Amino acid sequence: MTKLLITFLAILLPTLAMADLHKEMIAYNQVSTPLEGYLVYQEGQTGKRPGVLIVHDWMGLGDFYKSIADKLADMGYVAFAVDIYGKGLRPKDSKEAGAFAGKYKNNRALLRDRVKAGLNQLLANPHVDPSRVAAIGYCFGGTTVLELARSGADIAGVVSFHGGLDTPDKSDGRNIKAKVLALHGADDPHVPMEHVIAFMDEMRASKVDWQLVIYGNAVHAFTLPAAGTDNAKGVAYNEKADKRSWEAMKLFFREIFKQPND
Repeated sequence: MTKLLITFLAILLPTLAMADLHKEMIAYNQVSTPLEGYLVYQEGQTGKRPGVLIVHDWMGLGDFYKSIADKLADMGYVAFAVDIYGKGLRPKDSKEAGAFAGKYKNNRALLRDRVKAGLNQLLANPHVDPSRVAAIGYCFGGTTVLELARSGADIAGVVSFHGGLDTPDKSDGRNIKAKVLALHGADDPHVPMEHVIAFMDEMRASKVDWQLVIYGNAVHAFTLPAAGTDNAKGVAYNEKADKRSWEAMKLFFREIFKQPND
């Protein structure tokens, strides 16, 4: 009977402990461009807490990135999934997504301004400790958070999940104040090894506190289940790399937010 009770409580207590999440769409602007992001945090939690900015891939802010924000809120963070493209502007297919993303990749100043607008929205939230803020991004979003760091944003850290590592002006690395974690697929054809080497050279020359983790047998988009599992396409989900990269991010957060180990 006692063993049964312990087993029952072990199953029940984590469910009871899960806090309700406050979720809302937030309208904001970058100059005259209307944007709409997704904010989520635990209700009833007192005191200021770390904030995490999430930047979507080339398809724009959708349900997958809202689910990432929910997971981060469950972990105790204030999470804000930003909108780079603009309210209601979403590519209908990969061809259109390439055009959308290309607009910003070819104009890094605009990309930085757009993500800074989202960062300012997160920093303005009364629940957020502004000294403990990080930004994470996926694919196009990984490129974006690295550009945010290169802009000199005063945040604790950035995490790029299978993002582009190149930048038009490598000297911008000197502006980086944040700690940097880049999570990369070893077989990613969209981020060739010359870009990886150039990134490492940039980080070294700029004396950044940086980490690069490379996952074997992983190609581009290794965290995205919708990418399928065919590595031959150059874009594919990899369960091991997905789980390992998430754990790497959690460890990075414990360090930069000065949290105790689990």
